[in-house]
Amino acid sequence: MLEIPESRTISIQASNALINKRIVKVYPATSQHKFAFYCGDPAEYPKLLTGRQIKSTKGHGMFVDIYCDDHTCITVGEGTNMRYYPPFEQPPKKHQLSIGFDDGSFAACTVAMYGGIWVYKGIFDNPYYQKSLNSISPLDDNFNEEYFDDIFKKTVKDISLKALLATELRIPGLGNGVLQDILFNAGLHPRRKKSSITDFHKDELFHSLKVTLNKMTDMGGRDTEKDLFGQPGGYKTILSKNTSKNPCPNCGNAIVKEAYLGGAVYYCPACQSL
Repeated sequence: MLEIPESRTISIQASNALINKRIVKVYPATSQHKFAFYCGDPAEYPKLLTGRQIKSTKGHGMFVDIYCDDHTCITVGEGTNMRYYPPFEQPPKKHQLSIGFDDGSFAACTVAMYGGIWVYKGIFDNPYYQKSLNSISPLDDNFNEEYFDDIFKKTVKDISLKALLATELRIPGLGNGVLQDILFNAGLHPRRKKSSITDFHKDELFHSLKVTLNKMTDMGGRDTEKDLFGQPGGYKTILSKNTSKNPCPNCGNAIVKEAYLGGAVYYCPACQSL
């Protein structure tokens, strides 16, 4: 899933690989997917994209934008895998969108469980996209202690840390995936209630959020996800599906995996006591 480290990484890779390339071929979906979401009729995508030149890219939250000339944009969202194939390499036979460039290379988008591939001119009037585009990223200096404290103050209900940080787009792109290591590094349980968080806990959580996300991004994303070239990220997750059977790296106790708020959470019951 695209989260903050992956959207930033893929955007940088796409900038290096795609800028100034001209789109010469556009192939709509060869495999229909009922949870692939589009902007308007995807059958119109070839008309919108053919002849366009890639000008810039931007990664934010759980979205990656590929900006073309003539005010045309390609946006991929959470759940969509975008891969780049060098000249004369064969793109996958099954895809939800494939784009060929003037040098013989391709970019292909595939959707696993669900995902969006939006091609449009002008402004993309989607509330989740607009919130992501206009929010301050934890990777930015303006995401400071005051900004983080304001998230706590504006959340009236006494909800868990997972609900506070990874739902309602309070921090776009901070999802259940990156949350696990953030909470582990802060020594906090995902079910821990907001009302039990002291100023000391909040400082530890803020520091962990900033440091962990920056490390994930600097290392090209998490090893549970793949980049633009189909390679896993360089950040070795502490708590994830890749490590769920490993003992806690701090104390050696067994890691617990359980379902919570629509996804799996991982934690060490000793290091992250409830």
